Amino acid sequence: MKIFDSHLHIIDYRFPIDRNGEFAPAEFRCSDYLRHLNNCKTIYGETMDFTGGAIVSGSFQRFDQTYLSDALKRCGSAFVGVTQLPKTVSDEEIMRLNEMGVRGIRFNLRRGGSESIDNLESMAKRVYELAGWHTELYIDSKRLNEIHDVLILLPAVSIDHIGLSKDGFKNLLKLAQKGIYVKASGFGRVDFDVSYAISELNKANPNCLMFGTDLPSTRAPRKFDCEDIKLILDTLSAEDSARVLYGNAVKFYGLAGK
Repeated sequence: MKIFDSHLHIIDYRFPIDRNGEFAPAEFRCSDYLRHLNNCKTIYGETMDFTGGAIVSGSFQRFDQTYLSDALKRCGSAFVGVTQLPKTVSDEEIMRLNEMGVRGIRFNLRRGGSESIDNLESMAKRVYELAGWHTELYIDSKRLNEIHDVLILLPAVSIDHIGLSKDGFKNLLKLAQKGIYVKASGFGRVDFDVSYAISELNKANPNCLMFGTDLPSTRAPRKFDCEDIKLILDTLSAEDSARVLYGNAVKFYGLAGK
């Protein structure tokens, strides 16, 4: 079974690290990530083929692109980048990053380190028009109603970690029905029944869910475990699982057919 990891972090202290809220994450390089996946090579007797993934900039990396450039080279051409950019970024820099393998811009409304949400609409439209990038949000789903009308007008959007909270799940479900993608990641971060959430989101829009390991699961109460993949396989049909684990993400990141 093919798997594309739509959400992972690479942390390399050879490059700038911002102690966001005095938090300093442990180092986690590409070699650590690839070694960690070996624990999940076989599930139910079936081989898991990890084909690639999306390296996502964390709050502690802010607007640094040097770590991401190195990580994309080390992890290989099957990996793409999702970065954070200031509103002052030039068109030339966006296109340079696109050449490097970046395919999305991230707004971290949970931890900071990214551009303000006030610039969400303008920047999301700008990077899409320039380079075909989508926009990713790390946000508590309780806040989604505040920006619902903006989000549904944007060309391509995803929400991290199933929206995090039970209280905002209805908001997330509404957006999924309207075409917003949702990362089935960070299961150890949420306060609700993940199996139920995945089932309901898949019913609402079978093309919206994208699996992610969230490795190395910085600050998560529970870190990623291979059981998280089993949960998806146990909850959904084989056809739906294949979309969540691979098909939806490679389409979203523009890798289908490659």
